[in-house]
Amino acid sequence: MSIIYVLIPIAIFFVAMGIWIFFWAVRSKQFEDLEKEGLSILFDEDDKPKPSANKDEP
Repeated sequence: MSIIYVLIPIAIFFVAMGIWIFFWAVRSKQFEDLEKEGLSILFDEDDKPKPSANKDEP
């Protein structure tokens, strides 16, 4: 029964951290454009780095 006195404050701490992280994400505009990243996989990137030639090979 005494373990409950330890587990309840730990659970409250984790809930408070989850709420704090959620409000931080909302304040930092993580949820502003939800469709952009979903559509970004459909298009190729034009600015891909070109492979460099190895100077040691003939």
